[in-house]
Amino acid sequence: MDVLSDAVTGMRTGLPHASRTRLRAPWGVRFRPQQGAGFHVMLRGRCVLVPVRGEPLELTPGDMVFLPRELGHGIADAITTPLAEAFAGGGDGPETEMLCGAYRLDQARLHPLLTELPDVMRIPATDALRGAIDLLDRELGAAPGPGSDAAAAALLDVLLLYMLRAWYESRPGDETTGWGAALRDPQIMEALRAMHQRPEHPWTVQSLAALAGLSRTAFAQRFAATVGSPPLTYLTWWRMTTAARLLRDSDLPLRSVADRTGYATEFAFAKAFKREYGTAPGRYRGMREAG
Repeated sequence: MDVLSDAVTGMRTGLPHASRTRLRAPWGVRFRPQQGAGFHVMLRGRCVLVPVRGEPLELTPGDMVFLPRELGHGIADAITTPLAEAFAGGGDGPETEMLCGAYRLDQARLHPLLTELPDVMRIPATDALRGAIDLLDRELGAAPGPGSDAAAAALLDVLLLYMLRAWYESRPGDETTGWGAALRDPQIMEALRAMHQRPEHPWTVQSLAALAGLSRTAFAQRFAATVGSPPLTYLTWWRMTTAARLLRDSDLPLRSVADRTGYATEFAFAKAFKREYGTAPGRYRGMREAG
């Protein structure tokens, strides 16, 4: 089980979607804030991305940007072009072609791995990313083949993981804090993998430190410096995130959900869940089903 994959799975609330867009200048579109993340990949031509915060970013063929929390942004052929509510490229100017995609993520439960990311990320073009983009572009073509919908959804999941991996692998090797450092620290990753694989286990700081091969104090300090919270705080967060996913995506009884997330009784689980989410687990499941 992989921590990066778990982080994405734990936040997902629906299927991703993407489209291939071809426009002739002048054109401009405004993307409103949403509960998720988005990306743009430039295939041909050039454009300008205008974020809510920060400076405009010029994009040229091969460029890829990821917006981990969609605060809203604009994208246009030029900084002076007005932004419309939908793509409408009816001009006769230079042509631009791009892939645009979006992911539905629970912004209230963003994994801390994503919360430290900037609003707009220019992603390094790795070989793996280019391969995934080429395959996705083919599935979104004018004549999709049988199974293209399923293939595109799977490729979008792969693409999201590759984007995050490329970003974190591009971080400076001498970082000592943050998730960039955590993902490169084999001892901290050993503890994280254990918590992710076995959230039901009665972990203590001492047992996690022993697993990492560190003293209790050294482990606790290094974990907090990289992950951003103490080990047991992160464990509780992951248990509750796992519980919410089980309530949302399965019909398991509450007793089984409690067992799988490390709570000895259904009552103890319900109390912890309500403290974290502000509602009882049964009501949470009902709200998700109704939505």
